[in-house]
Amino acid sequence: MRIKKSISKYSVSYSVIENVRDINGKSTTKVVESLGNEEEICAKHPGVDPEEWARAYVKKLTEEKKKEKSPIIAKYHPHKMMDQHQRRSFNVGYLFLQSIYYQLGLSQAMKEIQEKYKFQYDLNEILSKLIYMRVLHPTSKKNSFERAKSLLEGIHCEPHQMYRALDILKIESDFIQQTTYKHSLKLVNRHTKILYYDCTNYYFEIEEEDGNKRNGISKENRPNPIVQMGLFMDASGLPLAFSIFPGNENEQGSLKPLEKKILKDFELS
Repeated sequence: MRIKKSISKYSVSYSVIENVRDINGKSTTKVVESLGNEEEICAKHPGVDPEEWARAYVKKLTEEKKKEKSPIIAKYHPHKMMDQHQRRSFNVGYLFLQSIYYQLGLSQAMKEIQEKYKFQYDLNEILSKLIYMRVLHPTSKKNSFERAKSLLEGIHCEPHQMYRALDILKIESDFIQQTTYKHSLKLVNRHTKILYYDCTNYYFEIEEEDGNKRNGISKENRPNPIVQMGLFMDASGLPLAFSIFPGNENEQGSLKPLEKKILKDFELS
Protein backbone atom coordinates (compact mmCIF):
# COMPACT_ATOMS: atom_id res chain seq x y z
CA MET A 1 0.00 0.00 0.00
CA ARG A 2 1.09 3.56 -0.62
CA ILE A 3 -0.05 7.19 -0.44
CA LYS A 4 -1.74 8.98 -3.31
CA LYS A 5 -1.43 12.75 -3.11
CA SER A 6 -4.01 14.67 -5.13
CA ILE A 7 -3.32 18.38 -5.66
CA SER A 8 -6.10 20.67 -6.83
CA LYS A 9 -6.38 24.45 -7.14
CA TYR A 10 -7.81 24.87 -3.65
CA SER A 11 -6.62 21.88 -1.58
CA VAL A 12 -4.32 18.90 -1.25
CA SER A 13 -5.92 15.55 -0.34
CA TYR A 14 -4.52 12.12 0.53
CA SER A 15 -5.74 8.56 0.05
CA VAL A 16 -4.39 5.04 0.57
CA ILE A 17 -4.11 2.91 -2.58
CA GLU A 18 -2.77 -0.53 -3.40
CA ASN A 19 -2.04 -2.58 -6.51
CA VAL A 20 -4.58 -5.27 -7.41
CA ARG A 21 -5.51 -7.35 -10.45
CA ASP A 22 -8.92 -7.15 -12.10
CA ILE A 23 -11.00 -10.12 -13.30
CA ASN A 24 -8.98 -10.20 -16.54
CA GLY A 25 -5.69 -10.40 -14.67
CA LYS A 26 -4.58 -6.86 -15.54
CA SER A 27 -2.76 -4.81 -12.91
CA THR A 28 -4.64 -1.79 -11.58
CA THR A 29 -5.01 0.20 -8.38
CA LYS A 30 -7.86 0.58 -5.93
CA VAL A 31 -8.51 3.10 -3.17
CA VAL A 32 -8.29 1.42 0.22
CA GLU A 33 -9.20 4.46 2.29
CA SER A 34 -9.71 8.19 1.74
CA LEU A 35 -7.83 10.22 4.37
CA GLY A 36 -9.24 13.66 3.50
CA ASN A 37 -7.54 16.95 2.65
CA GLU A 38 -4.80 18.72 4.59
CA GLU A 39 -7.26 20.92 6.54
CA GLU A 40 -9.27 17.89 7.70
CA ILE A 41 -6.14 15.97 8.71
CA CYS A 42 -4.78 18.98 10.68
CA ALA A 43 -8.13 19.34 12.44
CA LYS A 44 -8.11 15.69 13.52
CA HIS A 45 -4.35 15.52 14.26
CA PRO A 46 -3.15 19.00 15.26
CA GLY A 47 0.57 19.74 15.34
CA VAL A 48 1.62 17.18 12.70
CA ASP A 49 2.55 17.49 9.08
CA PRO A 50 -0.38 15.99 7.03
CA GLU A 51 1.85 14.17 4.56
CA GLU A 52 4.11 12.71 7.24
CA TRP A 53 1.05 11.53 9.20
CA ALA A 54 -0.43 9.95 6.05
CA ARG A 55 2.80 8.05 5.30
CA ALA A 56 3.07 6.82 8.89
CA TYR A 57 -0.58 5.69 8.74
CA VAL A 58 0.01 3.75 5.49
CA LYS A 59 3.08 2.08 7.00
CA LYS A 60 0.95 0.95 9.95
CA LEU A 61 -1.74 -0.48 7.65
CA THR A 62 0.90 -2.33 5.61
CA GLU A 63 2.42 -3.92 8.71
CA GLU A 64 -1.02 -5.01 9.95
CA LYS A 65 -1.81 -6.60 6.60
CA LYS A 66 1.49 -8.50 6.65
CA LYS A 67 0.65 -9.86 10.11
CA GLU A 68 -2.72 -11.13 8.82
CA LYS A 69 -0.93 -13.16 6.14
CA SER A 70 1.81 -14.50 8.41
CA PRO A 71 1.62 -18.21 9.32
CA ILE A 72 0.12 -19.19 12.66
CA ILE A 73 1.92 -21.76 14.77
CA ALA A 74 -0.38 -23.65 17.12
CA LYS A 75 1.13 -25.26 20.18
CA TYR A 76 0.04 -28.70 21.30
CA HIS A 77 0.92 -31.01 24.17
CA PRO A 78 1.47 -34.61 23.02
CA HIS A 79 1.03 -35.99 26.55
CA LYS A 80 -2.08 -34.02 27.49
CA MET A 81 -5.22 -36.17 27.59
CA MET A 82 -8.41 -35.03 25.84
CA ASP A 83 -11.72 -35.13 27.67
CA GLN A 84 -13.69 -37.96 26.09
CA HIS A 85 -16.99 -36.19 26.80
CA GLN A 86 -15.97 -32.93 25.16
CA ARG A 87 -17.05 -32.40 21.56
CA ARG A 88 -14.24 -31.10 19.34
CA SER A 89 -15.39 -31.68 15.75
CA PHE A 90 -18.50 -30.44 13.97
CA ASN A 91 -20.11 -31.18 10.62
CA VAL A 92 -20.75 -27.85 8.86
CA GLY A 93 -20.97 -29.14 5.28
CA TYR A 94 -24.78 -29.21 5.49
CA LEU A 95 -25.07 -25.41 5.79
CA PHE A 96 -25.38 -24.93 2.01
CA LEU A 97 -28.38 -27.29 2.15
CA GLN A 98 -29.80 -25.20 4.97
CA SER A 99 -29.65 -22.11 2.76
CA ILE A 100 -31.67 -23.88 0.03
CA TYR A 101 -34.12 -25.26 2.60
CA TYR A 102 -35.00 -21.78 3.87
CA GLN A 103 -35.13 -20.25 0.39
CA LEU A 104 -37.73 -22.86 -0.58
CA GLY A 105 -39.99 -21.60 2.22
CA LEU A 106 -40.04 -24.91 4.08
CA SER A 107 -39.38 -23.31 7.47
CA GLN A 108 -42.43 -21.05 7.10
CA ALA A 109 -44.54 -24.02 5.95
CA MET A 110 -43.50 -25.97 9.06
CA LYS A 111 -44.41 -23.00 11.25
CA GLU A 112 -47.92 -22.87 9.76
CA ILE A 113 -48.38 -26.62 10.19
CA GLN A 114 -47.14 -26.50 13.78
CA GLU A 115 -49.61 -23.73 14.64
CA LYS A 116 -52.40 -25.73 13.02
CA TYR A 117 -51.81 -28.89 15.08
CA LYS A 118 -50.50 -27.10 18.21
CA PHE A 119 -47.90 -29.67 19.22
CA GLN A 120 -44.81 -28.80 21.25
CA TYR A 121 -41.90 -30.36 19.35
CA ASP A 122 -40.06 -28.41 16.64
CA LEU A 123 -41.37 -29.68 13.29
CA ASN A 124 -39.00 -27.43 11.34
CA GLU A 125 -35.97 -28.96 13.04
CA ILE A 126 -37.21 -32.49 12.39
CA LEU A 127 -37.93 -32.01 8.68
CA SER A 128 -34.74 -30.04 7.99
CA LYS A 129 -32.48 -32.56 9.73
CA LEU A 130 -34.17 -35.50 7.97
CA ILE A 131 -33.60 -33.78 4.61
CA TYR A 132 -29.95 -32.95 5.35
CA MET A 133 -29.27 -36.52 6.42
CA ARG A 134 -31.12 -37.95 3.40
CA VAL A 135 -28.79 -35.98 1.12
CA LEU A 136 -25.55 -36.51 3.07
CA HIS A 137 -26.00 -40.02 4.52
CA PRO A 138 -29.06 -41.88 3.17
CA THR A 139 -30.00 -44.35 5.89
CA SER A 140 -32.77 -45.25 8.33
CA LYS A 141 -34.65 -42.68 10.42
CA LYS A 142 -33.00 -43.97 13.57
CA ASN A 143 -29.50 -43.72 12.11
CA SER A 144 -30.31 -40.31 10.62
CA PHE A 145 -31.23 -39.10 14.11
CA GLU A 146 -27.92 -40.32 15.52
CA ARG A 147 -25.88 -38.80 12.67
CA ALA A 148 -27.68 -35.47 13.05
CA LYS A 149 -26.02 -35.10 16.46
CA SER A 150 -22.71 -34.45 14.68
CA LEU A 151 -24.07 -31.37 12.88
CA LEU A 152 -22.97 -27.94 14.05
CA GLU A 153 -26.42 -27.21 15.51
CA GLY A 154 -27.04 -30.79 16.61
CA ILE A 155 -30.59 -32.06 17.04
CA HIS A 156 -32.69 -31.32 20.11
CA CYS A 157 -35.89 -33.32 19.64
CA GLU A 158 -36.48 -36.83 20.93
CA PRO A 159 -36.60 -39.91 18.64
CA HIS A 160 -40.28 -40.57 19.40
CA GLN A 161 -41.13 -37.00 18.38
CA MET A 162 -39.44 -37.53 15.03
CA TYR A 163 -41.55 -40.64 14.35
CA ARG A 164 -44.75 -38.83 15.37
CA ALA A 165 -43.90 -35.98 13.01
CA LEU A 166 -43.86 -38.37 10.03
CA ASP A 167 -47.63 -38.81 10.25
CA ILE A 168 -48.14 -35.02 10.14
CA LEU A 169 -45.76 -34.64 7.20
CA LYS A 170 -47.72 -37.31 5.34
CA ILE A 171 -51.04 -35.54 5.94
CA GLU A 172 -49.63 -32.16 4.88
CA SER A 173 -47.63 -33.53 1.93
CA ASP A 174 -49.69 -31.68 -0.70
CA PHE A 175 -49.31 -28.35 1.11
CA ILE A 176 -45.54 -28.86 1.45
CA GLN A 177 -45.16 -29.67 -2.25
CA GLN A 178 -47.24 -26.64 -3.23
CA THR A 179 -45.19 -24.32 -0.99
CA THR A 180 -41.89 -25.66 -2.29
CA TYR A 181 -42.97 -25.19 -5.90
CA LYS A 182 -44.15 -21.61 -5.31
CA HIS A 183 -40.86 -20.56 -3.72
CA SER A 184 -38.76 -22.42 -6.30
CA LEU A 185 -40.13 -20.06 -8.96
CA LYS A 186 -38.16 -17.25 -7.29
CA LEU A 187 -34.91 -19.23 -7.42
CA VAL A 188 -34.86 -20.92 -10.84
CA ASN A 189 -36.69 -20.83 -14.14
CA ARG A 190 -39.26 -23.62 -14.13
CA HIS A 191 -39.99 -24.91 -17.64
CA THR A 192 -43.48 -26.23 -16.98
CA LYS A 193 -44.94 -26.17 -20.50
CA ILE A 194 -43.74 -29.77 -20.84
CA LEU A 195 -44.09 -32.18 -17.89
CA TYR A 196 -42.67 -35.68 -17.56
CA TYR A 197 -44.18 -38.44 -15.46
CA ASP A 198 -42.76 -41.77 -14.38
CA CYS A 199 -43.23 -44.36 -11.66
CA THR A 200 -40.95 -46.47 -9.55
CA ASN A 201 -41.34 -48.67 -6.48
CA TYR A 202 -39.32 -49.59 -3.44
CA TYR A 203 -39.47 -52.54 -1.10
CA PHE A 204 -39.55 -52.97 2.68
CA GLU A 205 -37.78 -55.60 4.74
CA ILE A 206 -41.07 -57.17 5.85
CA GLU A 207 -42.93 -60.33 4.85
CA GLU A 208 -46.57 -59.38 5.50
CA GLU A 209 -48.52 -56.65 3.71
CA ASP A 210 -49.24 -53.49 5.70
CA GLY A 211 -51.00 -50.32 4.53
CA ASN A 212 -49.63 -49.21 1.15
CA LYS A 213 -46.95 -51.88 1.42
CA ARG A 214 -48.44 -54.53 -0.88
CA ASN A 215 -47.20 -57.45 -2.92
CA GLY A 216 -46.55 -56.34 -6.49
CA ILE A 217 -44.05 -56.46 -9.34
CA SER A 218 -40.81 -55.18 -7.80
CA LYS A 219 -38.30 -53.21 -9.89
CA GLU A 220 -35.60 -55.21 -8.13
CA ASN A 221 -37.41 -58.57 -8.47
CA ARG A 222 -37.75 -58.97 -4.71
CA PRO A 223 -40.57 -60.90 -3.02
CA ASN A 224 -41.06 -58.25 -0.30
CA PRO A 225 -44.11 -55.94 -0.21
CA ILE A 226 -43.56 -52.75 -2.18
CA VAL A 227 -44.84 -49.17 -2.29
CA GLN A 228 -45.17 -47.31 -5.58
CA MET A 229 -44.31 -43.68 -6.25
CA GLY A 230 -45.28 -41.46 -9.19
CA LEU A 231 -43.28 -38.30 -9.91
CA PHE A 232 -43.91 -35.29 -12.15
CA MET A 233 -40.85 -33.35 -13.38
CA ASP A 234 -40.61 -30.21 -15.48
CA ALA A 235 -38.63 -29.91 -18.71
CA SER A 236 -35.47 -29.06 -16.71
CA GLY A 237 -35.67 -32.30 -14.74
CA LEU A 238 -36.69 -30.58 -11.49
CA PRO A 239 -39.28 -32.42 -9.35
CA LEU A 240 -42.73 -30.90 -9.32
CA ALA A 241 -45.09 -33.21 -7.43
CA PHE A 242 -45.25 -36.83 -6.32
CA SER A 243 -47.80 -39.36 -5.15
CA ILE A 244 -47.57 -42.59 -3.15
CA PHE A 245 -49.90 -45.51 -3.89
CA PRO A 246 -50.18 -49.22 -2.97
CA GLY A 247 -47.70 -51.62 -4.49
CA ASN A 248 -50.38 -53.90 -5.94
CA GLU A 249 -52.02 -51.19 -8.07
CA ASN A 250 -51.39 -50.71 -11.80
CA GLU A 251 -49.18 -47.65 -12.25
CA GLN A 252 -51.04 -46.59 -15.40
CA GLY A 253 -53.97 -45.31 -13.33
CA SER A 254 -51.75 -43.31 -10.95
CA LEU A 255 -51.34 -40.41 -13.38
CA LYS A 256 -54.89 -39.03 -13.21
CA PRO A 257 -55.10 -38.16 -9.46
CA LEU A 258 -51.72 -36.45 -9.61
CA GLU A 259 -52.72 -34.68 -12.82
CA LYS A 260 -55.75 -33.20 -11.01
CA LYS A 261 -53.44 -31.94 -8.27
CA ILE A 262 -51.18 -30.32 -10.88
CA LEU A 263 -54.21 -28.50 -12.34
CA LYS A 264 -55.60 -27.41 -8.96
CA ASP A 265 -52.64 -26.71 -6.66
CA PHE A 266 -49.98 -25.73 -9.18
CA GLU A 267 -52.30 -24.03 -11.69
CA LEU A 268 -50.59 -25.78 -14.59
CA SER A 269 -52.28 -27.19 -17.66
